[in-house]
Amino acid sequence: MSTTETGQVTGTKDKDYNLIWFTEACLSNVLRMEIYIQDAERDGDSELADLFKKAQTESRKGAEMGKQLLRQRLAG
Repeated sequence: MSTTETGQVTGTKDKDYNLIWFTEACLSNVLRMEIYIQDAERDGDSELADLFKKAQTESRKGAEMGKQLLRQRLAG
């Protein structure tokens, strides 16, 4: 990202935009991992499916942390 954008263009401070982006990226990754898990399982590769399941779990954690912080900041 540019070092000069501070919300003048987007109307959203960089740090707030980054939190929103992070949360969306984690949620998007959870969905992507679901597809990857299904692909690996369909091909009988349980080791790969397990890797994607672990990645999905971590992405869910990130999304939940981001959503929690967003809730706190929107509430007060």
